[in-house]
Amino acid sequence: MRYSRHILLEGFGKEGQEKLLRSKVLLIGAGGLGSPNALYLAAAGVGTIGIADADVVSLSNLQRQVIHFTEDVNKTKVESAADKMQRINPDVKVIAHECFITEENALDIMKNYDFIIDCTDSFASKYLVNDACVMLKKPFCAGGVVKYGAQVMTHVPGTACYRCIFPEPPAENDVETCSTVGVLGSVVGIMGSIQATEAIKYLAGIGELLTDKLLMVDALTMNFQCLQFNPNRECALCGEHPTINELKEYSFQPCRAKTEK
Repeated sequence: MRYSRHILLEGFGKEGQEKLLRSKVLLIGAGGLGSPNALYLAAAGVGTIGIADADVVSLSNLQRQVIHFTEDVNKTKVESAADKMQRINPDVKVIAHECFITEENALDIMKNYDFIIDCTDSFASKYLVNDACVMLKKPFCAGGVVKYGAQVMTHVPGTACYRCIFPEPPAENDVETCSTVGVLGSVVGIMGSIQATEAIKYLAGIGELLTDKLLMVDALTMNFQCLQFNPNRECALCGEHPTINELKEYSFQPCRAKTEK
């Protein structure tokens, strides 16, 4: 009964639901993007969901991080998220990784999952997740939101990675951050829901993914634009002659508020 509306779907059915129940997804970040991802993947019946974050819930998070409630302020985000996920669906096993993903732990944590969802708010983390996934040959979906706009893409082995589109991160002084220019909370919900949908489609083996594409959204005009990309044969990570052969985390964290630890 819990999954009856999935089972009724043409092309999904009982087989698709059973695939979800056998799957393992890792959410990197339990904030704005991580919140809708965690809620929808738990409700959908993804059997094992890991969630990695070392932050605690603050009052300013609650405008967009909908998995956390007022009474959760000062709790760890993974504790708060895991509680809500298991209350939604006790079938789901939640693995709490109370840490940030770093160059030291990324490969060891990520290797155990079938699909990775990048819900981070830092360019340093996005490149780290991309690089680790490509090295491990793991599919992943990356999303980012600032002000009224957002971008999302999906990678599976053999398709364009994040570096194919954006070879290097911008200079730290060129980056606008949520902590300095703001973000419309509902836009984060839209993009997190798209990421969860990409994961479900991949795991269930249905539909077409946002591979070799970058979906861009402007919430002020509700304009959705999907740009097509080819894998870059000269990509330093996944190209024909790669020069990036080991994980190295960029030192700056431009999207983390300077007052936050």
